[in-house]
Amino acid sequence: MAKKKSLCGKCTGLCCRYMALPIETPEDREDYDDIRWYLCHENVTVFVEDDDWYINLKNKCKYLSEESYQCLIYDKRPKICRGYKHNDCDFVEGEYDYELHFTDAEQMEEYIKIKFDNNKKEKPKSTAKKKLKSKKK
Repeated sequence: MAKKKSLCGKCTGLCCRYMALPIETPEDREDYDDIRWYLCHENVTVFVEDDDWYINLKNKCKYLSEESYQCLIYDKRPKICRGYKHNDCDFVEGEYDYELHFTDAEQMEEYIKIKFDNNKKEKPKSTAKKKLKSKKK
């Protein structure tokens, strides 16, 4: 079996430049509007992967060296960093396969309109006013 070539030498610490945290799956218009509020902030996106919702915060780890792109506390790095596998490296080419990906509040606003407003049936026009008018004649 051929050994995979390490890409670490070319890496700029992409995985150390954001945090993706799970959020509750939105259920109603208010929940989606809360997510729209998240997206009103700089360096925030929201994505859905395998039916799970995540908030993505672009915020560089303070221990990532800008010169060498190496961890300055490598021997004492957090458990989540220790569990990171090179196979999952962000440096590997290709796009993420998100089910949904929102990068700004306007995208979420449009999604809310489609999800909640476009599926409503038109209310039947009231005939009560017509009946009152015909009785007055």
